[in-house]
Amino acid sequence: MFRKRPRTPATTLSGKSDFFDDLPEDLLVFILCKLSSSASSPSDLVNVLITCKRLNRLGLHPLVLSKAGAKAFAIKAKNWSESADRFLKLCANAGNVEASYTLGMIRFYCLENRGSGASLMAKAAIKSHAPALYSLAVIQFNGSGGSKSDKNLQAGVALCARAAFLGHVDALRELGHCFQDGYGARQNIAQGRRFLVQANARELASVLRYLSSPAWRLLNPPCVSGSGCEGLLSDFGCNVPAPEAHPVNRFLRDWFESGTGGLSEGLRLCSHGGCGRPETRAHEFRRCSVCGMVNYCSRGCQALDWKLRHKAECMPIERWFDEVGGAGDNGADGDGGMVEVEEIE
Repeated sequence: MFRKRPRTPATTLSGKSDFFDDLPEDLLVFILCKLSSSASSPSDLVNVLITCKRLNRLGLHPLVLSKAGAKAFAIKAKNWSESADRFLKLCANAGNVEASYTLGMIRFYCLENRGSGASLMAKAAIKSHAPALYSLAVIQFNGSGGSKSDKNLQAGVALCARAAFLGHVDALRELGHCFQDGYGARQNIAQGRRFLVQANARELASVLRYLSSPAWRLLNPPCVSGSGCEGLLSDFGCNVPAPEAHPVNRFLRDWFESGTGGLSEGLRLCSHGGCGRPETRAHEFRRCSVCGMVNYCSRGCQALDWKLRHKAECMPIERWFDEVGGAGDNGADGDGGMVEVEEIE
């Protein structure tokens, strides 16, 4: 007689029970958190939000928005709108570091809102977001958004060191070149080469983990050495694909290459296909010291592009040799050198 009476299921207009309405909201929020963190595209999350009013309300819960992963923000440049900006801002305000980083990069490079973009990236960097730390380091190395005198090499090295500590391979490679060349830090060739070896080792370890997955073996049958299918780590005897670019880097490249956002005259994109960063002033990026035909925002992009593509294409140009006086040091990890182009203030 003291037992609670069982709850009567809600009924629809047709008279059938609607068990969805009886589900507790904390359970639905938990499920939506799992969905947002594992979403492979923005449509995975949007399709839930448009299902019904209850899912729309719970899908915009701060906890759900804070768990969304980078692929949930993989918006195409042609679909960019004010509503997309507001959604990313909403996620950033909920504490989502990927949203802060993505929106920061878009505002800094695409919308040319330098202050807001750098602030959002700094918000993600404070929470130990390695790509945000590395992007801020690139901005400091290049003086992006300002003049050549705004470069802060020491700050760039410090940011790279933090990102490298968190496992960012490009930051570790950049740090190795800084120590090896005495760029923003006291020159220490031995330490620099150790960092470069560590970067290659981490890169190799991450790729080997990927190659051991059943998905890779199913989609990519082994190829014969010398058949032209060698990838990033062919120097190690491995047939490896290029690392997957971050969604925001693909957005940047599509933004400028598709004509959605135009580059000012005299400005260039980073030549590494997985980067997408544009120059914010003329001659901001450095050229390859051998051919002078490609330019990079960082050593990390240069090293990746060298192994993926430019190593087979780079050919000396006599005019460029006369101007720079040689091909320069090739670097400890076998990539071509870079030379800084003199800027006209």
